[in-house]
Amino acid sequence: MGYGELNIRSYNPQKDRARVEDLERRCEVGPAERGFLFTDTLGDPICRIRNSPIYNMIVAELNNQLVGVIQGSIKLVTIHKPPKNLARVGYILGLRVAPLYRRRGIGSSLVVRLEEWFIASGVDYAYMATEKDNDASFKLFVEKLGYVKFRTPAILVNPVNCPMYGISSKYEFEKLKVEEAESLYRKFMSSMEFFPSDIGNILRNKLSLGTWVAYPRGESWGEILPSSWAMVSVWNSGEVFKLRLGNAPTSCLMYTKSSQLMGNLVPCFKWRGIPDFMHPFGFYFIYGVYREGPMSGKLVRTLCRLVHNMAAKCRDCKAVVTEVGGSDTLRRHIPHWRLLSCPEDLWCIKGLKNEERESFYELIKTQTTRTLFVDPREV
Repeated sequence: MGYGELNIRSYNPQKDRARVEDLERRCEVGPAERGFLFTDTLGDPICRIRNSPIYNMIVAELNNQLVGVIQGSIKLVTIHKPPKNLARVGYILGLRVAPLYRRRGIGSSLVVRLEEWFIASGVDYAYMATEKDNDASFKLFVEKLGYVKFRTPAILVNPVNCPMYGISSKYEFEKLKVEEAESLYRKFMSSMEFFPSDIGNILRNKLSLGTWVAYPRGESWGEILPSSWAMVSVWNSGEVFKLRLGNAPTSCLMYTKSSQLMGNLVPCFKWRGIPDFMHPFGFYFIYGVYREGPMSGKLVRTLCRLVHNMAAKCRDCKAVVTEVGGSDTLRRHIPHWRLLSCPEDLWCIKGLKNEERESFYELIKTQTTRTLFVDPREV
């Protein structure tokens, strides 16, 4: 490499905590033209993987300086490939390289080391997510390390602001017990791609605020389900880490300032503006969205509004976020702002076992119309 000996090793909390936090603060996430996101891990650098069944953080040192970090988690999920439908997958996230040490092969060395840990742990596939227009990430994973495009889900962002949404009296709402929610998810969503086998652990996690269902007023919730119904669960990501927008596009800055001004000048119009994302903020993540029946689209929209109103009561919560398959018709019913959303997130995948190469090719050729389950622990 020509810059000294690169040392790649496991994360040591006592030695590395402060240095990893400093690196995280100095590294931006996302392409420059859309604005950078900076992450505050609230004193816990492994906060984004701590709730996963199996996890690991790897760091890179060069000349006694911590110059890179990567995180990974492992779980068992539904994945449609012959001859079986379950696979052990490893998720790659949190790849950071200090700005002054980029383009030296540090990022690729970290990914390779993490893949070695995946293989030793019996992982079938490694996958990662990035924005479609993140050229540096695409070149590293696809062009250099052999990952292939797998899915392009949409990240939908709805800003949390006042006034709250009005909730229609045409619908009934009910918060489910964890056991009932788990039973419904296993019954109706277990065949969806990337559905986690440990869904019960997710629902019981303290960060999961609950699962709600909505159905038409006049019908009842019980063993016989209503003619139309919808279900969502909510994860409080703001308790894990905070985000801050840097280098925001001029259009976003102007709209934020003008909407705040309009809200102050004419409050009677109940103007909905963009919250201040330039200061640290948290967000709620909606996961496990499911619906059935002719009125289910309206029920999903109403549940999303209910979650917005919940988030409005939470200090520092500035957005409600969800992620759905790129061609999933659900996106039409989920309130979001195009200015803040990402229409095509890019998921890339790589087979780690030679004996399953044919199954891997079958997997990546499957149609992208299937519904995708996005694990809130990996947001």
